[in-house]
Amino acid sequence: MLSGLFPNFRTDLVVDLGTDVTRIGLPGEGIVLEEPTLAAVDQATRQVLADGCALGHLAQHMVGRTSDAIQIVEPLRAGVVADYLVCETMLRHFFAKARPTGRWGKPRVLVTIPGDITPVERRAVLNSTFRAGARQVLLLSKLKAAALGAGLPIAEPVANMVCSVGAGSTEIGVLSLANVVSAQSIRIAGREMDQAVVDYLRRHFSLRVSRQNAERLRIEIGSARPLDEEQVRQVRGSDHVSGLPREALVASEQVREALEEPLDKIVDAVRLTLDRLEPELAADLMDQGAVLCGGGALLPGLDRLIAERTGLPVRIAEDPATAVTRGALICLEHLDRWQSLLEPPQNLG
Repeated sequence: MLSGLFPNFRTDLVVDLGTDVTRIGLPGEGIVLEEPTLAAVDQATRQVLADGCALGHLAQHMVGRTSDAIQIVEPLRAGVVADYLVCETMLRHFFAKARPTGRWGKPRVLVTIPGDITPVERRAVLNSTFRAGARQVLLLSKLKAAALGAGLPIAEPVANMVCSVGAGSTEIGVLSLANVVSAQSIRIAGREMDQAVVDYLRRHFSLRVSRQNAERLRIEIGSARPLDEEQVRQVRGSDHVSGLPREALVASEQVREALEEPLDKIVDAVRLTLDRLEPELAADLMDQGAVLCGGGALLPGLDRLIAERTGLPVRIAEDPATAVTRGALICLEHLDRWQSLLEPPQNLG
């Protein structure tokens, strides 16, 4: 009743639950929180440390520096909730940090979800968000959010293609008249690229490295196509046989070789999405092309690789890593226009 009398004091939130990073946005203000999707948990009690505050950046600082009594938990895997109790605690903490001063009451929350989410995984998202304090939960696919965030004219009768490469999943789709006409959601993305680098270094260098070091190597010298100037980096890890600390020089060509398999799977998913299109929509894309979003879009040469394999013009969205969050904000800010993109609102009771 009171929230109806004082609507300006209510809070609406956008939550982009990511495997690596969770972003929260406020309509009219943009992204106000961006933290690692991590929690430091006591192994015995399964409680988040520091009175439920060892989350995000604080938990990230503990990675690789804790005893066996403490576990660093990733509550999301491949873009979906894997530990809903930890996810609930994380969201409650993030909601409190993101809530503006002077706002009260339970927020309405729009959450982005992968396209291939199962009913069980969907229920985990809803339960975690409601238990974290939401009064209403709206669901929006990451694919549609990415298309909005990239500025594509998805409401027009023309094909618009978006490929969003995140950490846990890759969302590929073609939209026309605000509907998805062909789509693929695969759980091959940044994490699989990092694991491919880990496996490559173990096989070819007999060197064990953490996923975090592999990710750093991928970001610094990884690419999908040959670079103008190839580079090398010193990588530290432990010898696979002796277990002793060791270093190795790794070239960008070798990182590119390690990334071939996951990149091939992403390109195959793009081609499968195109194969399912009607000829008229496929013809549209020869002019419209495709847009790359997500943090994975920053891999040098990925746009050229997809263009070479598909024959389409490919461009990278502005600030691709935040395209999904920005698109979700656009949807919530103009809900009267984009209501059709959402699933029916989910309310308590």
